[in-house]
Amino acid sequence: MLCAAAAQAGLFGISPKDRQEFVQARETFNHGNYQQAIVELSNYIYKTKNIKRREARAYRLLGLSYENLNQPEKALEVYLEALEFHNEDVPLLLAAAALYQRTGLTDRSIELYNRALTLEPNNLEALAGQAENYLDMGFYSKARQYYDEFFRLNPRAPAVNRARYAYTFLKQRNFADAFINITMAKMEDPNTASYWLISARAYKGLGRPEDALADLDAAIALDPQREDIKTIRALWLYQEGLYTLSEQATQQLLAQNPNNELALFINYLHLQRQGQTVQARQQLEKINELGNDSFARRVARKLLSLDK
Repeated sequence: MLCAAAAQAGLFGISPKDRQEFVQARETFNHGNYQQAIVELSNYIYKTKNIKRREARAYRLLGLSYENLNQPEKALEVYLEALEFHNEDVPLLLAAAALYQRTGLTDRSIELYNRALTLEPNNLEALAGQAENYLDMGFYSKARQYYDEFFRLNPRAPAVNRARYAYTFLKQRNFADAFINITMAKMEDPNTASYWLISARAYKGLGRPEDALADLDAAIALDPQREDIKTIRALWLYQEGLYTLSEQATQQLLAQNPNNELALFINYLHLQRQGQTVQARQQLEKINELGNDSFARRVARKLLSLDK
């Protein structure tokens, strides 16, 4: 029996004692005791000098422990060390790629997702991650190629993926497909303000301003702190000639944040339309004084230079 146990340990590379140590470390991780999990997993991984026996699954839990403790640099160190000798382990590739993505190292994330997709072309996590990379970079057609495949394999994907897919259409002014996809996302999750904002933009592009404003109102009701949505609403009200409502919305925004550049610019439009040119110019000057490298400031500076 002893010989059989030894043979089994040699075959699988893990003794019963080692297996129990890993199970204990995994339980520690699952209970959210990440600091202790790091100790147990590190002991488990590094007690053997034979790097080929250092398990990928243990490295992955160790990296995730560091991630949960908000130590992304340490997590990346773990993942990269593990990938040196587990370079075809897809879960490790995905963990590292996702962490690179979250830390803004997009090129490296793309590289690792590509490696994962070479090994598993239908891996949903890799397809979605790669789509998000290209979406964040502004390569909307490229992002959509990955989303197309993702939804072919997983037509009932979560609403967040469907909303991002809709956004790729929106950014390329394909408002009809944007509207179809964001409506599907809203049906699954009607309580996310950002989905209603995308829907509003799609309605606006389709020439349906009343529906667009209604969706903005729904978004604000869901998330009253979203200053960006309130600003869009004030501007769209102005564009639709609903000046009184727009002015009220603008003043509310400025009461909430006197340095809201777009609200200041909308206020400039109102004052200029009312013939209050001195007060209007003051709005432009305030935008310029804020010193932000923004579109509103560039427009304000241009208008100020023309008014000299």
